Amino acid sequence: MGGMVGVEELPPPVVVGGGAGTCRGGDVRARPSLRVEDAGEAMTGKLRGVKTFATSTKGYPALLPEVSHDTKHAQQQQLLLLLQQPQPPHTTTTTTMASSEVDVRLASSKKRRVQASAGSVATEPGVARLVGAHHVVTPGEVITEEQGFMRGHGTFVQDGKLLAAVAGVVERINKVISVRPIRSRYVGEIGDVVVGRITEVGHRRWKVDTQSRLDSVLRLSSVNLPGGTLRRKSAEDELMMREFFQEGDLLSGEVQMVHQEDGSLSLHTRSLKYGKLGPGTFLVVPAGLVKRSKNHFHTLPCGVGVVLGNNGYIWIGGPLSQPTEDGARTDEPITPQLRANIGRVRNCVMALANQSLSLFDTTLIYTYDDSMPFDVKDLLKPEIVESVCTRARQLCGGDVPQH
Repeated sequence: MGGMVGVEELPPPVVVGGGAGTCRGGDVRARPSLRVEDAGEAMTGKLRGVKTFATSTKGYPALLPEVSHDTKHAQQQQLLLLLQQPQPPHTTTTTTMASSEVDVRLASSKKRRVQASAGSVATEPGVARLVGAHHVVTPGEVITEEQGFMRGHGTFVQDGKLLAAVAGVVERINKVISVRPIRSRYVGEIGDVVVGRITEVGHRRWKVDTQSRLDSVLRLSSVNLPGGTLRRKSAEDELMMREFFQEGDLLSGEVQMVHQEDGSLSLHTRSLKYGKLGPGTFLVVPAGLVKRSKNHFHTLPCGVGVVLGNNGYIWIGGPLSQPTEDGARTDEPITPQLRANIGRVRNCVMALANQSLSLFDTTLIYTYDDSMPFDVKDLLKPEIVESVCTRARQLCGGDVPQH
């Protein structure tokens, strides 16, 4: 029939899966779910659950008739017996498993050895000296290997060790260890004592250079009036602003506010210990070298007054006099002996800064006492700087020097 397959040429009806796919009368189109293409896929093994055998004499693939229950049971028993037979051991697998077990044991023993070595290193005096001490570190230097500390600014963790990311001074607050950079702009914090220079007189405010990224602001409402009078600032006070501070004046103040928008600082001089600084010398050192302490106004035993600003600006002059009841300060005249002492203290501060040692009252006193055998002009020589900073270096390293 023009390419149609005759009924007499088709194989007899078969039942697939218990009669679910029976073809009646050889009409393949009667059940679209079972076609010749399906039988071909079954012949190639692509149709799961159907077993095939040799093709028929006409070249059409033929499906295996349904197997009886007894035959299936016999085949299953035979398969179970085959699976239950012991298999010969595989040499490669056994060797691999044995080597894996050995590697695991070695890894655990190595871990125990590393932990033991880390514990022994953590108890060394050098590591304990770095933690909590004002010690200068370089980038990549190990601060501590103990696991009980938290990472702060200027640090990073590598292989279980806390390392310095910048060159600076190690600081510890409880369990947080950070490094203050030595060579960087001053980043102010509320309560810091700063020394600044007036750069501009504006509308009801002064602009002050404090070695930060932007000029700090000192408002008219944040200063003490002459005589310590507490009242609201008026228009007459605004006209008299240059009598309080003018361009070029040095002053000491305290950080009142840090603006989150640009990081600029707002200062105040409401306390009687703050205000305009008298005649003396002015130094600039890295801000990270000035140690934060409760008192930044010092009068040394030699009669020299020192104001250590957290921003790295240092004023050295005559003895700091206590303000009177009306808020006025009486500056003593600068004598030749006081001038020589001021020059010696100035060179001692520069020597400590060149050695990257922390600046506070104790290191200044030690360095000043050790510099007495030398002339003031000789304190700038490198070999003498090493000699006069010996006790200060021991103090910054954590060892209290002996007198």
